[in-house]
Amino acid sequence: MHENTFLVRATTQWLVRATDFPIIRRRCRTCPSTQYRTHGKFRVNANHKLLDVWLLALCVGCGETVKLTVLERVHVRSIPPTMLDGFHDNAAPLAAKLLADPALAHRNDIALDWTDAWTLELSPVELPKADILEVSVHFGQRIPIGAAALIAMGVKLSRAEVRRRIADGRIVSEHSLTGRRAQDFSFVFRWH
Repeated sequence: MHENTFLVRATTQWLVRATDFPIIRRRCRTCPSTQYRTHGKFRVNANHKLLDVWLLALCVGCGETVKLTVLERVHVRSIPPTMLDGFHDNAAPLAAKLLADPALAHRNDIALDWTDAWTLELSPVELPKADILEVSVHFGQRIPIGAAALIAMGVKLSRAEVRRRIADGRIVSEHSLTGRRAQDFSFVFRWH
């Protein structure tokens, strides 16, 4: 006897959004700490019509201030007015955007630790009841997160279970699901 089985499909959208500034990893010159925190404060220095701009960060261990170079000897007219206003107003969204730029990390020899500095928002808020779930993930800003950890958080399974499901083809994507992701992607999740 052959039984017809109908699979229920549903779609959902996930948004990865920053909730705080990441920890900045860099060795302190005065204490053994390797962690700095920023509150999105900029320092702007003018030398005639040339500007230097730094993002300030404080050592978690001793409070030493480090200046992360954002712009160096840039003509004031080449900076968009909204960006210049953001530097002067210590605009947190501008600081977050610049901090997530890989060029800033490379220029200042830092690494970012996003642990506990992001959240995952699901739309709809609850996962739909379905046999097959099609998920599109959008990053509000560049936040490198392990794909398995992200999926595990969204579907409320362990990372190990998510990795097993990826290996046996119950979670599939056109994009690699191993390692870290920081750009939009989609995947299909089969419960059974």
